[in-house]
Parts: sequence; C-alpha cells; structure tokens
Amino acid sequence: MIPALAIKNYTLDYATAAGPVRVLHDISLQIGPGEVLGLVGESGSGKSSLAWALMRHLPDNAREIAGSLHLGDTDLQRLSPRELTRIRGRRLGMVFQDPSTSLNPTLTIGRQVTETLIQHRGLKQREADALAVDLLGHVELRDPAAIMRRYPHEISGGEKQRVIIATAFGCRPDIILFDEPTTALDVITGARILELFARLRQETGVAALYISHDLALVTRVADRVAVLKRGRLVEEAPAADIFRAPRHADTQALVQAVPRPERRLVHDKPGDEILLSASDIEVHYGRASLFGHAPPPATKSIGLDVRAGEILGLVGESGSGKSSVARALTGLASFSGKVKFDNQAITAARDMNAAYRRDVQIIFQHPDSSLNPRHKIGEILSRPLKLYGGNAAEIPRLLEQVRLPASYAGRWPHQLSGGEKQRVAIARAFAARPKLVICDEITAPLDVSVQAQIIELLLALRAATGTAFLFITHDLNLIRQIAHRIAVMRRGEMVDLLPAEDFDAEHVHPYTRELMAASPVPVG
Repeated sequence: MIPALAIKNYTLDYATAAGPVRVLHDISLQIGPGEVLGLVGESGSGKSSLAWALMRHLPDNAREIAGSLHLGDTDLQRLSPRELTRIRGRRLGMVFQDPSTSLNPTLTIGRQVTETLIQHRGLKQREADALAVDLLGHVELRDPAAIMRRYPHEISGGEKQRVIIATAFGCRPDIILFDEPTTALDVITGARILELFARLRQETGVAALYISHDLALVTRVADRVAVLKRGRLVEEAPAADIFRAPRHADTQALVQAVPRPERRLVHDKPGDEILLSASDIEVHYGRASLFGHAPPPATKSIGLDVRAGEILGLVGESGSGKSSVARALTGLASFSGKVKFDNQAITAARDMNAAYRRDVQIIFQHPDSSLNPRHKIGEILSRPLKLYGGNAAEIPRLLEQVRLPASYAGRWPHQLSGGEKQRVAIARAFAARPKLVICDEITAPLDVSVQAQIIELLLALRAATGTAFLFITHDLNLIRQIAHRIAVMRRGEMVDLLPAEDFDAEHVHPYTRELMAASPVPVG
C-alpha cells in the first residue's frame, strides 16, 4: 500500500549571513492512509519547517539539501506552481495555529468557504452554498447560515478554527497537516476541537500529521508519535509507549516536563497573614450606548485574598475575566470595588501609590510585547532599578538570579529566545523586590520543557525572597502542581476557590469538573 505521505532522508538548510543553518537532518517518516502521526518537539526543533516544506511554502533562503517528499505517488518537489495550487487544499490540507491569520478579514465566512469548495471540488455556487452550510453545521457551529454572513472578527477563536477545519475536511484531502491547532485556544475550546477532529477523522478516514509541542495532547489524537530535537528524529513509537517507556533521553526529558497534577512541586503551607484582599471587584470596558445601556462587566463582584508567600492560582477559559482581575489589581483597568494591601485601602488606580506599584508587579504573557525592542536588556532592567532606589550595578545580579549570563545586558530582545525573554521580564519584575507578583499566562506561549524551567525558576525565586504569586493560567494540570489554592472563574464570576488538594473532591462546581475533564493528561 502506498503511504499517504512519505518523507525520506530529507535535509533542509537556511542560508544566513553567518553561513548555512541546518534545521532538518535526514528525516524519514511515513503516514499510512487513515493514520495520524504526531510530531512533537521543542520550539526550534524543525516541526513547522517540515510542514512548510510539505506545503511547498518555504522561504527564499531555504535550501533542500537531500531527500524526497511524496504525497501518495506524487513527488511534491517536482510540482510546478500551477500544479501545487491544484494539490493544496484538494489533496493536501492544512490547519494553522492561529485561525485569524487563515481567514481574510475583508470577506464573509460564507464566501471564503464556498470559494474554496468551488475551486477544489468543482461545485457550482448553489451547490457550494448548500455544502458550506452543511459542513459548518457538522462541526457543531450554531446557526451556520448566520455564520456564513459574518466576517471573521464577528466570531470567536474557537469558531474560526471550526470554520478552518470544516473547510479542510470538506475538500476531502488525502492528508491534513495540523500545526499547533489548539495552542491559541483555551483548554475547554481546545478539548472540543480535539473531539471534533477525532469524530471527523473517524467519519472520513483522512490521514493527518499533527504537530504540537504538547506531548500529552498529542497522545490523545495520534496513533504514533515522532520526536524531533534540533532537526533530528530521535524517537518514533506508538503514542502510549512514548509515555510508558520513552527510550531516548530527549523524549524522557519531554515526558518529565509534562505537568501532572499528582506530582506536586510545592509542599509548604502559607501563613495566615493576608497580603492582599479584594472585594466586589468589577471591571467595565467600553462606554454606554446612545440609549444609556452600559456593556456587561468583564468581572462580577470578584472577591479573593492572597496570603503572604502564597501561590494562588486563577484559572478559567478565555473571556472568563482572569486577566481583567490582573489589570484591576495593577491599575491597568478601571474598576469598582475595594482592594486592601498592607492595610492600605484602594478604590481606584489613583490610590495606588509608589509603594503599592513597587510591591505589586505583573509579568505579561508575551514578552515580545512587554520588552521594548529599541532598548538593550541592560537598559530595560536599569529603569525599574532607578525607579525603586537601586542602581545599574545590580543588573548582573538580576540576570544571574534568573539564570542568564551577565553578558546578556548588552543584547537586544530579538537576540533572545522566547524563554530567555520571559526570564528578562521576570528579572524586571523582581528588580522592585516585590511582595506580590501577578503572572498572567506567562507560560502559555512556551513549549513544555521551557515552561518547566520557568516554573522551577519562579519557585526558586519564591524560596529566596518569600514573594507571593497570583498565577493566572488556563492550564489546570500545571496550576495543580504549584498552587496552594485555586480560584476558578467563568463568564466573569468566581465559581470555586479551593485548596489545590481538594480538586479531586466531588463538591467542586460542575464547570470546574468540565475544566478537569478537558485538561489533557498523559496516556500510557
């Protein structure tokens, strides 16, 4: 039987000013008809480069050194641009990480789906319209006819991804490449997308290459798993065996880094001293309409407290209000209600004096957005030091505290990896010697091994400084490893606030149980 996809001895370089950089080295993989192969590895391992090579969308500086890429009996490397246009979508589909980049913001959903069906299925407009409505309904989008009339900005991220998946399956390809399709989604939406993928795969028999850095997730959808490390294939095995008996040291390290709720990393108990308490916190965005109707609040009467030295987890799906709580507590969003910190009463951002802003720091999800690209690392760290009474002589200590060389002070942000940038953001927060650090999804964009390193660093800093953390995340497995207590939010309301060890109890809120069920756990 001819494989649906065959990669044989494939080697790829990128030409750079400093010379060629090898990104894939002698890769050989096969995917049979109807089979799902998971491809995992850290950022920079070459996963996405392989996907782009298969789609024939390599950058101009790419150099294919050796090997072959076959879709069935078709040699992908020998196809002309016109032949590639016919192949893409019709025989070789792709679902990207961020669905927003896959949809044209100027066209309705219906037009984008039907144009694809007309091009790859040869349908008439009326036939394409009917099939599009059927496909959107089949991926469980409510009122597909209404979705057809909307523009991308008028639907959620999960709905956009369902549109992309419906279109990909609707073209009836031989194989679909999935490149981190749930990374940009919250855990519940991601779980529903995985359930959808499993059902469509069973119904259609399509083969798939499923690319992710989340090893636990891949074992839920793949028949076999291949592990890449710095462009080399280090292991390939049935999905369950990867967790049960990983052979290669790099695979073992990936398995060890996967968060497991039963593997607690924090064993002490915080004291009874309340560091920060918040009551009746409501955050409003936008203005009242012409008719005087105010938009609904992003958070509804939230009350919580953080004890000295405690790690309090705050979890919930996208739009639950987690980040709005962080923005309120740091004065980045207007709020009503009351915050009390070190016996200081705060009812608005204007009440947050210099001492409060020094003692309460925040680390954001994307360091690319929070680090000024025009400033070197040393200058980025010097500013909080000057503001809070330190001096530039402390910069080497701050860098070493987050396990970066002191020489990084002379580097620019773009010269650092994602994990290194996040370490700089952590160093900047700790330059103020804070009592409370709010971490807003700071591990979400990181692969599992870098995430484990960042968590280990934060726990070491807490042990050294006694700093408390409000740790916001949608990763329930991770927060159950490190938090003393966990608060759960849904649609702006807090539905649970429990000690981490009680999250297996039967009395948790139904939504909390749904979060637990949606959180991927290792298979094997």
